[in-house]
Amino acid sequence: MYNNNNNLNISPQFIKGIVWCIAGIVILIVAMAFIRPWYNVWSQEMEGKAEFAKAEQNRKIKIEEAKANLEAEKLNAQAEIERAKGAAEAIRIENGSITPTYIQYLWVRQQSDLSNKTVIYVPTETNLPILESTRALSIPQE
Repeated sequence: MYNNNNNLNISPQFIKGIVWCIAGIVILIVAMAFIRPWYNVWSQEMEGKAEFAKAEQNRKIKIEEAKANLEAEKLNAQAEIERAKGAAEAIRIENGSITPTYIQYLWVRQQSDLSNKTVIYVPTETNLPILESTRALSIPQE
């Protein structure tokens, strides 16, 4: 019933090739066992250098941003000084004679600067802005 043909024609060269393949695989596994730890150390060293370079770049960026902010603040301070000089010169020219009419003129001029803002007028008994609400008290009554 059974065919007992165990005649495998395996040549000695084929067996020799299989032995060399197995030996090569074993040598490769042993070599990887020694090479892998060195590779891990090298890889971590490269990652550390990359992180250090990135941190150094971020530090330089923060320094440049701080310098830009300092320069902006200096320019803002100079602008504020110039505005104050202009206001002082205006007061000197007016010689301290700020009249209610001039204050009203300044108020009206300020309203043109409020192009995209909402101005809410609070009604008073004389239908004037609060700025003018005390004028009736200072006019002598007859």
